[in-house]
Formats: sequence, C-alpha cells, structure tokens
Amino acid sequence: MPKRNNDHISISEALKEFVETNKLEHGLDKVNVQKAWEKMMGNGVNNYTTAINLQRDTLHVQLSSSVLREELSYGKEKIINMLNEELGKPLIKKIILR
Repeated sequence: MPKRNNDHISISEALKEFVETNKLEHGLDKVNVQKAWEKMMGNGVNNYTTAINLQRDTLHVQLSSSVLREELSYGKEKIINMLNEELGKPLIKKIILR
C-alpha cells in the first residue's frame, strides 16, 4: 500500500494522480470521445449514430444511414481535427464509418 502524503493537494491533482496510478486514462478517453462526438455533431448526426468505439487511435462510428455515412466520409480529416481539438489532445488519427 502506498504511503500517504501529508501535503495538501487540490482535488483535481488528487483525481489526476488517481487516474494515472490506476491506469484509467484510456477508459476515460473512450467516454470523452463519445461526449465530444455528440457535442460536435449535433442532433442530426446523433439520431443516426448507433455506436461509437475508440480502439487505440482509431474511432469506429456505426451509422444507420448510408447517405449520412457517405456525406461524413468526405470530411473525415475535418472531423478528426474538430474532435481532437475538443478533447485537447491528438487522440484520434483515423475514423472508420460503418
């Protein structure tokens, strides 16, 4: 069991240390990507989005509309840049639309 620090630290620092110690960052990234997708794409796209999954640096998005999938495929680079900017780090390098 790790030794307890007697120094006073802020809650945000304590949470950050907890996430790093327990290697929870990847799981939090998955949740944050889903939230960023919903925020950036809006209701029109979200209504047709059935699944969002982050595997390593690839975002897999399942859509129920083939027309929307084709339309989004033209702007993959822009979507990647918008999502990475929203997340605050270059997490996504590739998007696969299904």
